[in-house]
Amino acid sequence: MPTANITAGVSISLSGKFQMQGRDAFNGLCLWQKYVNQKGGIYLTRRRKSIPVRLISYDDRSNLSQTQENVYRLLKQDHVDILFGPYSSGLTRAAAPIAEEEKKILWNHGGSSDAIFQQGFRFLVGVLSPASDYLRELPTLLRRYEAGLNRLAVIKRRKGSFAAQVASGVKETAGKQGLKIFTIHFEPGSLDTAGVIQKTLATHPEVAILVGSFEDDVKITQEMDRLCPPVRLLAAVGAGVNEFHRKLGPLSEGVIGPSQWEPESECSPEEGPDSQWFVAHFKREFNISPNYIAAQSFAAGIVLGKCIECIGNVSDVELRQVAGQLDLQTFYGKFRIDPRTGRQIGHQMLLVQWQKGEKRVVWPLEAAKCRLQ
Repeated sequence: MPTANITAGVSISLSGKFQMQGRDAFNGLCLWQKYVNQKGGIYLTRRRKSIPVRLISYDDRSNLSQTQENVYRLLKQDHVDILFGPYSSGLTRAAAPIAEEEKKILWNHGGSSDAIFQQGFRFLVGVLSPASDYLRELPTLLRRYEAGLNRLAVIKRRKGSFAAQVASGVKETAGKQGLKIFTIHFEPGSLDTAGVIQKTLATHPEVAILVGSFEDDVKITQEMDRLCPPVRLLAAVGAGVNEFHRKLGPLSEGVIGPSQWEPESECSPEEGPDSQWFVAHFKREFNISPNYIAAQSFAAGIVLGKCIECIGNVSDVELRQVAGQLDLQTFYGKFRIDPRTGRQIGHQMLLVQWQKGEKRVVWPLEAAKCRLQ
């Protein structure tokens, strides 16, 4: 490791289909770097000094092969000490085998697919809750506030592990709650909204749940008024980010979504700043409010810094060991992983609903500021 800096590298989507989310994640990492360096860097106990962080980034253009090329470049040419993962489950799955081959931890802040953690990777640390947890508690929420609802339609992409795993979490809980659930598939890349609406009508749903890309969710939401009778409630994976309301305006009203973090969810951090600091400094730096995507990349840096301070160096073998033992609260929530797989098991998902143009936490009850409407 160079004496002057701890070098961290990331391949991130600054263009292409994931550029909105990639930019959020990258901004979170840039703010973390600034936060750390303003304190003098990360303290290394064995050296008895703080070392500043240098962040190296390459645009993967939301492309699998470019992601792999970038990761090889970061590891083979730049010789980074720390490797942060890309945004999206697909790109993370492309990066993880390379990190494993090089025995370099992939600090995963942007790939939530459960499948990432089922490949036997030893050098993998997940900060965010997995996809199967995204809407897992939605049927429980519905049973509490809308006990008379019984028919749920999951409208999902046919391909991709992320959509399948989000749907599996919903179905598991729906079964326990005695709810009837129907699945409507659509093909990625050629969304036929008229066909989707027709298939949905045939199931006579009271609740519709959209599990596609952000663009899929927006497009289908725009057409949901064609359902007659209309659904009582609409949920969409994409509704958890601020851009959903910016895109849809009044059409976002009442839509439920999953969120990994919200500013209003109270959490007293044991390490790093609180949510108030994060929101204020993010707005000051980027002139926009942060989504949970930015919060989880920043939180990945906080967890990483704690692990480095615990062992006093950047040895990946030692960092992976201490990460597997860590039980830590940050502003983002709990960090605790399965020590064998690296899967996040401590963090709790939130369910939010757009109410009067504001995203409000409605589940779990201990974090909710208002009831479901």
